[in-house]
Amino acid sequence: MASKHMENFFKPSSIAVIGASRKPNKIGYQLLRSIVEAGFEGDVYPINPKAEKIMELKAYPSILKVPGRIDLALIAVPASIVPKVLEECGEKGVKSVIVISGGFKEIGGEGVKLEEEVKKIARKHGMRLMGPNCIGVYDPYTKIDTLFLPREKALRPKKGGIAFISQSGALGVAFLDWLTMEDIGLSVFVSYGNKADVDEIDLMEYLMEDEKTKVITMYLEEISNGRRFMEMAMKVSEKKPIVAIKAGRTRAGARAVSSHTGSLAGREEIIEAAFKKAGIIRAYDTHELFDYARALATGRVAWGERIAIVTDGGGAGVMATDKLTDERRGVGLKLAKFKRKTEEELRKILPPFAITHNPVDLTGSATPEMYRQSLEIVAEDENVDGIVVIALIHPPGMNDKVVDAVEEIYVKTEKPILVAATGGTPTQKVLLEFQERGIPSYPEVERAVKAMKALVERGKYLSRKE
Repeated sequence: MASKHMENFFKPSSIAVIGASRKPNKIGYQLLRSIVEAGFEGDVYPINPKAEKIMELKAYPSILKVPGRIDLALIAVPASIVPKVLEECGEKGVKSVIVISGGFKEIGGEGVKLEEEVKKIARKHGMRLMGPNCIGVYDPYTKIDTLFLPREKALRPKKGGIAFISQSGALGVAFLDWLTMEDIGLSVFVSYGNKADVDEIDLMEYLMEDEKTKVITMYLEEISNGRRFMEMAMKVSEKKPIVAIKAGRTRAGARAVSSHTGSLAGREEIIEAAFKKAGIIRAYDTHELFDYARALATGRVAWGERIAIVTDGGGAGVMATDKLTDERRGVGLKLAKFKRKTEEELRKILPPFAITHNPVDLTGSATPEMYRQSLEIVAEDENVDGIVVIALIHPPGMNDKVVDAVEEIYVKTEKPILVAATGGTPTQKVLLEFQERGIPSYPEVERAVKAMKALVERGKYLSRKE
């Protein structure tokens, strides 16, 4: 089907909720509640044949009885009724539909037939269909929220530049909680379930042109059209970075994927090669997915693999070096070899017992000003492609002013700078302050180093393309 009508999933002016309920323990109630509480500014039409009003909104017995035009219909009724209400959506002229209901391909047998029937109806009426067996869309910019999960239980991230699309609704929502707690911003979240129609290829194509999206992250269980997926991913990668987790890597995992969404997982070695060719940066767990994404969302890349480390803790510098340079258990990058001038300049401003070669150790005598001066010198070295700053705030001369110091250099250079710090509540506050100022920060040194590897991979891909 054509890719038109995709915009109605994200920017509708009117929404119908088919299966809206007056009972708080029902999905249809929470679905309507989410839309209302998100502050959606368009028209909302609850559809329920047994209610006159739901949440102070006039209810209609059928979508055919709604007087106005409907851009987006949300369907939350038993699977057996979905074909009937989808037909009515088609008659009404609705062009975008999200089927929240489960009980289709993922259960096998009659569910497979039911999903095929739904697909035929959508094609007949020229509708774009998301789902079934999904939770739909959360867009903090346009205030679209089709998550049928109470906000007091399922957190919604703030506005940002990371798009996240997921075949799994439950895992996707868990990720949204994590993003919120880590203070990472989101451009849009999409759970597309069984992908009877709309799939990751359609979503990549849409997000490629979405100005607020700086990086696309994906949780994939299977790729149904490999050739089309590759063509689109390569096209998107030239404009925006893509980071993806591919589930079902092991045999047991592949069987679990099949029972979850009724899909085939695909051969691992083929997926690995395809991702590299398409410029997709692969993640293997939740931390990696969003650690890489928040670094890439800055728009900066490392045009080489020579990395500098600046720290006030010698042990932390050693750990970072091990992770950085270990090809077998680490990321396999290079420790930048400073120019002689760089070390000479560092000796002028650091105590005589500080280490001025890479990794630079400011020692327990560190102050925010020492960080500022050191980073300014290191960032100017042509042998340095990226910098990992380990800012431990425990020494007596250290405090939250280190955020100002790092930021001053960050805005002066185009080179990527990632910050790491390990510690308790005071440390976490400093890390959040970095994050709020647009400087990627991590609570573990190893995570910052791995995120730098993603920036190196992105740089290599772009260099090959050029």
